[in-house]
Amino acid sequence: MEYTRLGQTDLKVSRICFGTWQAGGDWGGIDVEQAKDAIRGALELGINFFDTAQGYGWGRSERLLGQALAPELRPRREEMVIATKGGLRMSGGELRRDSSPEWLRHGIEQSLRELGTDHVDLYQVHWPDRDTPVEETAGTLEELVREGKARYIGVSNFDARQMAAFQQHRKVDTLQPPYHIFRREIEDEILPYCREHGIGVFVYSPLAHGLLTGKFDEHTEFQADDWRRHSAVFSGEEFHGNLSIVRELARFAEERGWTVAQLAVAWALSTPGVDAAIVGARSREQIEGTAPAGDIDLSAQDRDEADEIIEGALPVGGPSPEAV
Repeated sequence: MEYTRLGQTDLKVSRICFGTWQAGGDWGGIDVEQAKDAIRGALELGINFFDTAQGYGWGRSERLLGQALAPELRPRREEMVIATKGGLRMSGGELRRDSSPEWLRHGIEQSLRELGTDHVDLYQVHWPDRDTPVEETAGTLEELVREGKARYIGVSNFDARQMAAFQQHRKVDTLQPPYHIFRREIEDEILPYCREHGIGVFVYSPLAHGLLTGKFDEHTEFQADDWRRHSAVFSGEEFHGNLSIVRELARFAEERGWTVAQLAVAWALSTPGVDAAIVGARSREQIEGTAPAGDIDLSAQDRDEADEIIEGALPVGGPSPEAV
């Protein structure tokens, strides 16, 4: 497993970060013991970087991660990099952004209890909050660092302008944006800004929410509580058109001895400025299948050829959290 420095922090992380969004329930039901075994399998593969969030099941994901890591947390805490996110809350049945000092403090205290640790290595604002002055958010997060509850501060889903505003009050250590073969807007302004300012970047959804696993076809049906069941991205002509591109990518990957999932993750990691890629897994077998992507050195020619295959593909977004 390859490791790298995350931005200008002193965090040495595996280039594959184990993500736990799926453990929160937005992707349908999971087998809890199987999910814990996947996390332990990730450790055995050399993955030391784990990402979760308060908003992933309101403690469910963090609790599962903490339980899975519990046997190793005391003897190996300094070897692990645990990242979580706050700044979302439920209000009247609706999901809202809230990066106020009170809610961020409430969030990190809850996260630490669920994770079973006295600090997180990285605490991130999940989404920009237009209703809270950025200086209040930045100031609170700096206080959490000084108090030893977080080592570094990051943001997720921020654009370059929003990061610049934050940095007037406190350095942004890391950014977590969406990025995959079918979603590349961060290449225009966000990644250049991060490179210029020494901000570490670890991207989420490099497998395009499962589309780039190669396991879907025109007859795939999702569980009733899986957000993809109700997304236009995973139905109709848009879905079918992108499936044909995934099949071409799969043939391209097979010629090189890779799976299409490994190609997709390696493609994301080959982008200048991307330090790590978050990969979720429901089972040990899934993480064992994608983790080797961290060791693939994608050549410029391979990347150019892959880009030719995806030319004309329709963009693939997420479960529309932008509407929050």
